[in-house]
Amino acid sequence: MDLKQKNHLIPKLKKVEPDFGSSLRYARFTKRNPDTKAYWHYHPEVELVFIKNGFGNRYVGNHISKFEDGDLILLGPNIPHFGYEFGLQGINEEIVVQFKKDLIKSSAEFLPEFQEIEELIHRAKSGLSFYGETKSYVGTQLAKLEFRNPFKRLLRMFKILQFLAKSKEYEVLNATGVTLIIQNQDEDRINKIYNYVKENYQSEISINKISKVALMSGPAFCRYFKKYTKKTFTQFVNEFRIRQAIRLIGIGNKPIGQISGEVGFNNFSHFNKHFKRVTGVTPSNYKKAMYQVIG
Repeated sequence: MDLKQKNHLIPKLKKVEPDFGSSLRYARFTKRNPDTKAYWHYHPEVELVFIKNGFGNRYVGNHISKFEDGDLILLGPNIPHFGYEFGLQGINEEIVVQFKKDLIKSSAEFLPEFQEIEELIHRAKSGLSFYGETKSYVGTQLAKLEFRNPFKRLLRMFKILQFLAKSKEYEVLNATGVTLIIQNQDEDRINKIYNYVKENYQSEISINKISKVALMSGPAFCRYFKKYTKKTFTQFVNEFRIRQAIRLIGIGNKPIGQISGEVGFNNFSHFNKHFKRVTGVTPSNYKKAMYQVIG
């Protein structure tokens, strides 16, 4: 996989279709297709992903962290994220289950037994990572779904979600709840904004410049962008630059100071502050941890 591909960093709407005759999409992989390309994407479906083994980085909203010995995450609707094929190593099995949030919402309206699951889906809007016995048990149960018919698969999936709803073995991945709630008529405008940032992030991007790209006044643009991304445009640009910096740290041995300038930060202290805010660690510590994991 070529980590230098720029389209990895543009969040794109991914079309998810349920399996024939089913409310779920179920996929199980025991080996990685070398032609599979990971990219920064989002979709309105809820997603549960289990990695039996392997290690790598999580990219969920503005959250970036490492995991080892597999992973189990539940993502709510419209959270931008990378697929696990992005930088994952040591994998021997991955299971993905996706379903529309209305599957649970509509059930909870008439069946009080679904209330806990509905609350779980609400918590998952920030992304949840499960660990310990919860991860092991749910991974085993997900594997059993593969050869179930659609009805039995759905019933077992409800049991899995109920188990997750009661579990205390989890951490919130994206405490600020970054989601993309984009209507069809707004998708072109948002993509123009993102593409402009992609092409110009190394330089200063003023509100005046970007509002002209969006064909809006400055104040109207700021309100619009905050509504659809849950963050200010300045926050978004800085986080985009940090993701670029992480990519550069992972593909070479450039000095941190040089990378800071290449991704558009003129002030190294400013770069350090934003890098730690996004990843939780300094750039130098992130680099050390990355090479320790990779070996």
